[in-house]
Amino acid sequence: MASQSQSALSMGLPLMATAEAEVRSALERDVMELFDQFHERLAGYILSFGLAKHDAEDIVQETFFALFCHLQMERSRENLRGWIFRVAHNLALKRRTSNRRYESEADYVIEPLDPRPSAEDQVLFSQRRSRLLAVVDALPEQDQRCLYLRAEGLKYREIAQVLGISLGSVAQSLARSVGRLTRSEAR
Repeated sequence: MASQSQSALSMGLPLMATAEAEVRSALERDVMELFDQFHERLAGYILSFGLAKHDAEDIVQETFFALFCHLQMERSRENLRGWIFRVAHNLALKRRTSNRRYESEADYVIEPLDPRPSAEDQVLFSQRRSRLLAVVDALPEQDQRCLYLRAEGLKYREIAQVLGISLGSVAQSLARSVGRLTRSEAR
């Protein structure tokens, strides 16, 4: 009798190990698909906090590791896009606070101008870009976050969840931000 239960156990272990490996493999595949889909947009969002590129890359990695753990514990898969941005948002805030203790100035990424437009077009584009960036920089931080997340394609409800604010606050924030940008363009 004892040998029968031992042999059943020994036969069950490889099956359990195989099943666990298949589940882990499926989770890894799911996380990698989400990583491929969101890592660039997520890094851009994190950079909007004024963090250095290497900090953004670290936060993206931390976010997707947290996602893997979240899914491995069989937690909710509802609105993973919002969940990913919320985790990255919180990690970026922590990193920015931590960096400010040690650095007086943040690293900014400056994108080179497209070499194809004429010199005049480049100047006009640069002036317009500077004006719009100045307007965005002058917005309250919550308005900046709402605007950026909306530009990333998140819905109002998702933005509200990511930032931990009401749906009405998101709508007001975006209306206020777009209004300021529009007025800036009219000048």
